[in-house]
Amino acid sequence: MHETANEHILERLLQDNEDLAAHNREHFDEEGTFVVNFMSAPGAGKTALIAATAKAGVRAAEALRLCVIEGDMVGELDCERLRSLNIPALQISTGRSCHLDARMVAQVLHDNRLPESDLLFIENVGNLVCPAEFPLGEHLRVVLLSVTEDDDKPFKYPVIFRNCDAVVFTKCDLLPYVDFRPERARQFVEGVNPRASVFEVSAQSGQGISAWLDWLTDRIKQR
Repeated sequence: MHETANEHILERLLQDNEDLAAHNREHFDEEGTFVVNFMSAPGAGKTALIAATAKAGVRAAEALRLCVIEGDMVGELDCERLRSLNIPALQISTGRSCHLDARMVAQVLHDNRLPESDLLFIENVGNLVCPAEFPLGEHLRVVLLSVTEDDDKPFKYPVIFRNCDAVVFTKCDLLPYVDFRPERARQFVEGVNPRASVFEVSAQSGQGISAWLDWLTDRIKQR
């Protein structure tokens, strides 16, 4: 009985989050804001890719107004980094929670703190487990996998990779120095999510950023 009660509570929690995520999505659609949920393990380079995307987007023919919601357990280091690059960024500090949820994002919307934007990146808390279960109202889910991690992560953490639209291998300028095999990682991604687009990028060298930006821009136009 105790286990059944816990399962019921979890199901209710997830359903409440789904309902609120749908409400967030309606808000984003009304405002014309395209939302991307960035998920990864800690240190995979989410903030660096956002900065590189913003820089490349400024040079694009159709520049997008971009802003960011940063999710961290404590501190505003990533927010400050983005603000120093003139990228509007808002902080959500989750405390003991290891992921963002729809309620946290809804609070930002309720407080009217989000600037007008065409593209919103939500940088989730670094975690390859919990964020997969909590949609936020996003249009796209993107999982980052650093080449400094093992290339078998899509096999070991299938849920987050199964439920994403794209997988981005980051820090690819370090490939000569690490034991990460992109083709093996691609095979694991294909095994759990054959529809996911896969990109190999380096925010430092600029490798793959144009292809990533082109794909993202196309998805925004197709919505």
